[in-house]
Amino acid sequence: MPRPLQEIQSRLRREQRTDAWRRHHAVRIGCEATVSEAVRAHGLRNCRYRGQAKMHVQHVLTAAGTNLVRLSECLPPGTIPPRTLRPPPRFRQLWDRQLTQHPH
Repeated sequence: MPRPLQEIQSRLRREQRTDAWRRHHAVRIGCEATVSEAVRAHGLRNCRYRGQAKMHVQHVLTAAGTNLVRLSECLPPGTIPPRTLRPPPRFRQLWDRQLTQHPH
């Protein structure tokens, strides 16, 4: 790397080790993490709809969902009610009924 660029890079790396720099960039780090989570975990990069208005609605709903997931992780353990199991699909109920009526 040319010397002027090397000096700039070294200076910036030294600045990044200071507490003042870390405090200043803490907000950006939080924002970057939120965007990364939305893209990786919730598929924000791929839109299901065409048109700017529909795309905006999807982004708002994805952001709201991301906030709900984050809020649910903030609660103390044991405060979330246990999930109830969904009933089996109608075909499975019919199949089970047939097996109990006509065992092979």
